[in-house]
Amino acid sequence: MFAELAEVAAAQLGPYPSLPGPELRRAARAAMGVLDLAAGDVRVERSWTDGDLAGEELSWSVGFGPRTHAYLLRPRDAAGPLPGVVALHCHGGMKWVGKEKIADGPSVPSPGPSLEVQRVRERLYGGRAYANELARRGFVVLAPDVLTWGSRRFPLGVDEPGPYDAAARDHEHVVAKYCAALGTSFAGVAAGEDLAAAAYLRSRPDVGTVGCVGLSGGGLRAALLGAFDPDMRAVVVAAMVSSYRDMIDGYVEKHTWMLWPPGLPRLGDWPDLVAARAPEPLMVQYALRDELFPEPGMRRAHTMIEERYREAPDAYEAVWADVPHSFDVTRQEQAFDWLAQRLKA
Repeated sequence: MFAELAEVAAAQLGPYPSLPGPELRRAARAAMGVLDLAAGDVRVERSWTDGDLAGEELSWSVGFGPRTHAYLLRPRDAAGPLPGVVALHCHGGMKWVGKEKIADGPSVPSPGPSLEVQRVRERLYGGRAYANELARRGFVVLAPDVLTWGSRRFPLGVDEPGPYDAAARDHEHVVAKYCAALGTSFAGVAAGEDLAAAAYLRSRPDVGTVGCVGLSGGGLRAALLGAFDPDMRAVVVAAMVSSYRDMIDGYVEKHTWMLWPPGLPRLGDWPDLVAARAPEPLMVQYALRDELFPEPGMRRAHTMIEERYREAPDAYEAVWADVPHSFDVTRQEQAFDWLAQRLKA
């Protein structure tokens, strides 16, 4: 049925045109209903030191829902301003926490990350809190929660991680429907919150140029930041790029509603939006054994991105690895080195 529907839609609607980057960015932002949000009433909830790092737990309001909480990590004794990075947590099927999947806060190492967080890190991040490791490389790293995760999660009547995540999985389509009914989208709200976080990070006197990085759902968020934030200087998208057209058969149901904002296919394919920031620096990491994306879709995406970067080929870095869906230590180190080259110059 869906193959036949795809043929009809292609004939009548002509999806996946190739709009110029600036036009695509404007049109996609409007189609997705990206909200214009700001981090208001920023508070330092607590601060700490951990060896060579200094950390703060921040909170702010974006105007609706519970306050957003974020970890800010930086080298303990480094003089600023330092380059900044917005580190974006993944989806991972786990919404009980957000930022804790990628960043250690003041309660680590005692009692340490929860068993659920440890499992996510082992499966996706090489067993480590990569935001802390990135801060040790000389960056100010901001890891915020986003709508439906951690401090921004919904009260679903369950207070344990496992049952909550099961309830949140069944609730995501409700969130997407409410957003659509209000003229925005799940992706548009998340992008608005991340834009607010990036603007806050840039506003700090101890921060210079700013980039972003994320895996999977965090990579989706990084791609949207790269498309919609003209001051985002370098973007790393890990294991989150494939063409839509190669995902139609067998891959749609594997992904969050955020990957399917209404109207985007009539403006361009997903790799078109990822690369709409050209000629600004972009790294895309492709996992060849990724169970969430078909290899032909990744290969097509790479070709499409290369075309958009044809006048600035050195600004696009493609990393291919024979690994499953992950942002492991090797790929993290590649991203850290690349961000240092792009943001510290």
